[in-house]
Amino acid sequence: MAEWYERSFGEDYLLVYKHRDIQGAKREVHKMISWLGLSKGAQVLDLCCGMGRHSMALHEAGYEVTGIDLSGVLLKEARSNDPEGTVTWVQSDMRSLPLEGGFDAVVNLFTSFGYFERDEEHIKVLQEISRMLKPGGRFIIDFLNPQYTISHLVSHSERVDEGQLIVENRVIEDGYVKKQITIKDHQISGSLDDSIQQPRNYLERIKMYSIDQLTEMLHAAGLRLDKVHGDYDEEEYDEAYSPRMIMVGTAI
Repeated sequence: MAEWYERSFGEDYLLVYKHRDIQGAKREVHKMISWLGLSKGAQVLDLCCGMGRHSMALHEAGYEVTGIDLSGVLLKEARSNDPEGTVTWVQSDMRSLPLEGGFDAVVNLFTSFGYFERDEEHIKVLQEISRMLKPGGRFIIDFLNPQYTISHLVSHSERVDEGQLIVENRVIEDGYVKKQITIKDHQISGSLDDSIQQPRNYLERIKMYSIDQLTEMLHAAGLRLDKVHGDYDEEEYDEAYSPRMIMVGTAI
């Protein structure tokens, strides 16, 4: 049976997350550059690049960028938005990257960590980040803040987009934040349209880690945590109030 992330990052993902815009990615990249202290022309790996919003913004900011993702659908979208081939796009599992490394920085954004069941698998991802970096290379991992997520969880939401009803149900369960997504044709009341499709169901599941746990895992992988930010507009991280846990560090 396919893992949840193999099913969820397909065509419907483009619909569910279409509100993530290019300008937002550019603002985030501007902040990331200041945190990483990168010089122009630095080589940056965008690990789990998705549709490539941040990869393209990093390229526009003057960096040599490689974007890696497991989803062929999302990489196809990324390539369509990069007709000149300015970014190197690679399809791969984040636990075993087909590259030799030598990057000045690795970024892992939009909670693209915590996908797996075993801690060892997540440490393997961190080891691959370490392997990709030059000695002294820098990394950013943009992860959810568990305490904030628990206290601000929206258990149910729904909206209509492109004629599709998108229903999202969220729970905290067994140390994971889980989101069940159902997408179906938006049927107008009283309509008996035989062409209406069956609902499509997807799961998203992220294992929650505290900052202390992540610090230990990073160290085990040969990475040092230097700074934690609470969001892209927050210099300091507060365990109770910060929406994000954006970790910035260095390859040991």
